[in-house]
Amino acid sequence: MGHYATGVAVVSAASSDGPVGFTCQTFGSLSLDPLLVTFAAKSESRSWPLVRNARALGINILSSEQEALARVFATSGIDKFEGVMWSRGPNGTPLLEGALAHLEGVIEAVTTHGDHDVAVVRVEYALAHPGTPLIFYRGGFGFLD
Repeated sequence: MGHYATGVAVVSAASSDGPVGFTCQTFGSLSLDPLLVTFAAKSESRSWPLVRNARALGINILSSEQEALARVFATSGIDKFEGVMWSRGPNGTPLLEGALAHLEGVIEAVTTHGDHDVAVVRVEYALAHPGTPLIFYRGGFGFLD
């Protein structure tokens, strides 16, 4: 499956303990009417239950300049937001500065398949910025020229 290039996103939310999030490379558009997206999260993740229980969540589509950020949010057991620039979106979710696009929404459904949960999110807010996407391919990061 490593031969399929994907974009890279950070899924984020506001929890009672502060902002939480994780790097996600299994993300995509599901429907335009209504606007739905989908992503997969490892079922045993520490961050996913906190995001899943939040009122709303953010999806930060990373730019080619954010590889270090992708690596931080893929690390378990640390304060992923320490030193990271972010602001609250209209629904209160943490949105990362410098992202190629920001989405905010609410979870419509979650199903479990293998070792991952697949979430369907109804998008309530979307904003795109200029730039190039961060790509994940064959176990490494890259970008489009």
